[in-house]
Amino acid sequence: MPIIDLKVSGEENPALAQELVKEIGRLTKEVLNKKPEVTVVTLSFVPEHLWFVNAVSLAELKTKSFHLNIKISDSTNLKTDKAKYIEAVHQSLISIIGDVHPVSYTAIHEMKADAYGYEGLTIEYKIITNQKK
Repeated sequence: MPIIDLKVSGEENPALAQELVKEIGRLTKEVLNKKPEVTVVTLSFVPEHLWFVNAVSLAELKTKSFHLNIKISDSTNLKTDKAKYIEAVHQSLISIIGDVHPVSYTAIHEMKADAYGYEGLTIEYKIITNQKK
């Protein structure tokens, strides 16, 4: 189901990574109603001197940022769910990492069920076979 790639500005910090992953997992379950047991999160840290907004580094701006990409199955959430998720991610990451630049993004990519899957099976196949049970 969801595959989440989170980039956060700053130096690598395992404790912060764990906190961020737990919070993103919680929001993904509560707001988008996704199953935690099939939610994958990858997280990477990007030094502030290598992250730029309008050609100015975050180090120069003395702020932080994040970029979250999440892939979900197409048509499994309402527009209002997705809007709530984007807002909740932004607010939660502000509370966890601090002073966040306003140009910090959350992108929800909706994947067609016949072109996305896990265990070597498409989501479409899983839907069809679960309906037969």
